[in-house]
Amino acid sequence: MDVQTEQHDPEPLSRSYWRWSKQDFFPEASFESLASYRTSLSHTCSRLKDRLFDRSTDAFELVELRKASEHHMRKCLTWWDLVWLSFGSVVGSGIFTITGLEAHDHAGPSIVLAYAASGLSALLSAFCYTEFAVEIPVAGGSFSYLRVELGDFIAFIAAGNILLEAVVGAAGLGRAWSSYFASIIKNNPDFLRIKVSVLAEGFNLLDPVAVGVLLVANGLAMSGTKRTSFLNWVSSIVTAGVIVFIIAVGFVHAKSSNLVPFFPKGVKGVFVAAAVVYWSYTGFDMVATMAEETKRPARDIPLGLIGSMAMITVVYCLMALALTMMQKYTEIDRDAAYSVAFGKIGMNWAKYLVGICALKGMTTSLLVGSLGQARYTTQIARAHMIPPWFALVHPRTGTPINATLLVTVTSVIVAFFSSLDVLSSVFSFSTLFIFMLIAVALLVRRYYVRDMTAKNDFVKFLVCLFVIIGSCIGGTTIWNLDRGGWIGYVVVVVVWVSGTVAMAMLPRHRVPKVWGVPLIPWLPSLSIGMNIFLIGSLGSVAFLRFFICSAVMLVYYLLVGLHATYDVAHQNEEDLKEDNRMEHVNQGA
Repeated sequence: MDVQTEQHDPEPLSRSYWRWSKQDFFPEASFESLASYRTSLSHTCSRLKDRLFDRSTDAFELVELRKASEHHMRKCLTWWDLVWLSFGSVVGSGIFTITGLEAHDHAGPSIVLAYAASGLSALLSAFCYTEFAVEIPVAGGSFSYLRVELGDFIAFIAAGNILLEAVVGAAGLGRAWSSYFASIIKNNPDFLRIKVSVLAEGFNLLDPVAVGVLLVANGLAMSGTKRTSFLNWVSSIVTAGVIVFIIAVGFVHAKSSNLVPFFPKGVKGVFVAAAVVYWSYTGFDMVATMAEETKRPARDIPLGLIGSMAMITVVYCLMALALTMMQKYTEIDRDAAYSVAFGKIGMNWAKYLVGICALKGMTTSLLVGSLGQARYTTQIARAHMIPPWFALVHPRTGTPINATLLVTVTSVIVAFFSSLDVLSSVFSFSTLFIFMLIAVALLVRRYYVRDMTAKNDFVKFLVCLFVIIGSCIGGTTIWNLDRGGWIGYVVVVVVWVSGTVAMAMLPRHRVPKVWGVPLIPWLPSLSIGMNIFLIGSLGSVAFLRFFICSAVMLVYYLLVGLHATYDVAHQNEEDLKEDNRMEHVNQGA
């Protein structure tokens, strides 16, 4: 059992971990009574203005917020653990579940280009994440980075999408696990599901198997980080061997005629697929959330994150190409593509091998995803954007059990009702949106430092940033409307290049202490463009679902999160003033 002896303050140790008082859920002054809550609601506008312009600091995220967990997470991970955590989280989810769906419906053989485009975008995002994770090694990942650079309100929007991503991602993976398991038994992905005709299409196939696998995976993740990491890297090495087998057999049975037509739905079909198969690359950001438990973040995170993502991109492209050369895209099974493809070429034993490997890969993705999602949730709770009860770290396991339970319960409910195609579009939008914000935050970090950057330089930076984002949105709009021809694209590219060149000429006010993204501002600017373009390639239904979810998040923020974070921020200011006053008194004495 990965338990190490650590020193803690005596007061937290005297309290039970399993407690349920109102003070543990809503300790803020705004929620002391109904009268105080009404008073807080009457000041919503002024508090919202305060929160819109408030930014956290590296030190606050690294030191002060950790106190809310009462016990520390244990530093037990090395670069070897991070490489395989990244591999285990990413490989085994989307590649086995989304490839067949998008090759059949949108991209055909050009699915390999969709994976290449998404892989490049993911790699650019990985660069941005790495710099932040080295500089701010906390469990909050993108939430903490955005809170420091873009402010409290933007961080909340990201937090809502992170929680949405956690729930939808786990639920989608649970449904995919169920599809593969059913296909192994009876070659029917819906064999173990219960159809309820009175429910709407996409929500009418109840999935008890997905519920079961989510409960088991999250239960293991709660038992300890090091144990979960060990199970992950052992099983991931086996997965790597089977992937080599899949690629080799796929090319042995390849038929070049299956690649014709290469673009059955045109180039647009490639990017529609790329926006969805981005799900296959999600999970690498979980490595950033493990920074708080990494022994040497400055060395281990770049090796684990960037190295694994470059390798995974190559592997995905080869696997997608092997599938579409082995079977005509119109005949690819939408739910269990690789298992069915091997069965159709007469290799039934290989079909079962691939199916079992996919199940194992998806299981490790669930394990690592549970680790990362719970740590996101922990930092969000530490900031009081959700009740701080979810920030508590268990003294024996060193894991955030309450946060894990929150993700588990909600994802189980979603997985029981929602189909895979419904989940994938929502998941992709949230992920791409957060990655775009991280690239923006990195540019802000390099070019704007509070009380150091001249106002004139800051205004110039904002103009350049808006030009970059505006040109990216403009190019995406032209692409989707299919108007303007090549002249429109040339204008957009010229504007984007001009904005990036102008930003490159501005003075930078922060230099990374250990490891930094190269080619600033070009790589983050390109990352912004690719993420916006992929968002624009998603269908209107994905936009509708995203905005509905965001509206629900805003309602919660205005009613609860805003007042909780306002109270905490101003209580911290009062505590700081009191500390300074006592220090002056002591010096005078």
